Amino acid sequence: MDRETLIERLEAENEEFRRLRQEHHQHDIDLEELKGHAPLSAVEQWRVSELKKLKLMAKDRMETIIRHSAVTA
Repeated sequence: MDRETLIERLEAENEEFRRLRQEHHQHDIDLEELKGHAPLSAVEQWRVSELKKLKLMAKDRMETIIRHSAVTA
């Protein structure tokens, strides 16, 4: 099974994966909104850093799920 098909299957069948994709997407939206503010306050800079970390954590977990599913598929 190719990667795109596996991701589509996971999105349809795996609640955690679906939630992580939604979180990852929302973090992207929030980051873009913050980048529109110039200059960023210290709190906004902290929030950007926090969103990047949360986004990376979601992506790492999704990759783990993809790898595990690829092995068991």
